Amino acid sequence: MFVHPDDDPRTDGGFQGERAVLVGYLRDQRLTLELKCAGLDAKALARRSVEPSNLSLLGLVRHLAGVEQYWFRQVMAGQDVRRHYRSEEDPTADFTGAVADPTVVADAWTTWRAEVAFAEHLVEQAPSLDVAGDSDGEPVELREVLVHMIEEYARHNGHADFLRERVDGRRGQ
Repeated sequence: MFVHPDDDPRTDGGFQGERAVLVGYLRDQRLTLELKCAGLDAKALARRSVEPSNLSLLGLVRHLAGVEQYWFRQVMAGQDVRRHYRSEEDPTADFTGAVADPTVVADAWTTWRAEVAFAEHLVEQAPSLDVAGDSDGEPVELREVLVHMIEEYARHNGHADFLRERVDGRRGQ
């Protein structure tokens, strides 16, 4: 087990109302990613799963920073920003650039936390979950983005389970 139940920062649900449910479950998924990476050095975070995959815990942090940026900054806020890691020239740079360098690790966490903070502020300030952004010319409501983000984290946290177990044998929530 990664953390004793008394020390687990995540909730057991019990949210009231649609916004609270979506925000609460997304927060818990984000915390799960942090727990999966807790206590690991740069080498362990950058460790690849199994050849030929380039999947690593650090790559997941970088990837999810980009997912947060895309859905909240670009789609919902309409900002025209350069992607953090990936580009047309290197669409997998989230993962290929996830190398065992403490500076790369620090940048990934700083970037991810900044994107999460932006997203949390945007959601908090939204007058309703009906607010829509533009995803390639198609309107998408904030509630759909939140559900998508929960799904995105849940899927990648499943990957993180296996990655963490490969690094040091730890299994758990």
